[in-house]
Amino acid sequence: MNVEINDGKNSYLQEKHVFNGFGCSGGNLIPEISWSDIPEKAKYISITVYDPDAPTGGGWWHWVITNIPAAIFKGISADNYADVVKSGAIESITSFGQAGYGGPCPPEGYTPHRYVFKVYALENKLDANPAAQPGLMGFQLNAQAISTATSTLLYGR
Repeated sequence: MNVEINDGKNSYLQEKHVFNGFGCSGGNLIPEISWSDIPEKAKYISITVYDPDAPTGGGWWHWVITNIPAAIFKGISADNYADVVKSGAIESITSFGQAGYGGPCPPEGYTPHRYVFKVYALENKLDANPAAQPGLMGFQLNAQAISTATSTLLYGR
């Protein structure tokens, strides 16, 4: 399985993907994420975005979305995001305390943080709760994934 982030620039996320809040003023738009070579038996796709460099002692979850129908979508972007959600995909809360994509916003003056985009192929729909903590969702995804792929982009300010 492969994952590609198509609108990163020289392995860095662009300002249009940066969070709008916490001292950042980006566009908070989902980058264009595509996947390929998923296993035939995969019926659903899930995505997490995680910053292991956040100064929290436990990283920072920027996005958790699951149950994207693999037969319908081969990627997600700001352009088709609403259609993906309408298809039955479920977003759980993030470290920002709300569901949905929350772009990067590392503290000023730190070295650029890594943003790990992980795509999971699932044979069965995940029994997902939108109020579930992102760590619990990650645990469930890793337990049920039949294949995964990651892509890491950077962002610093």
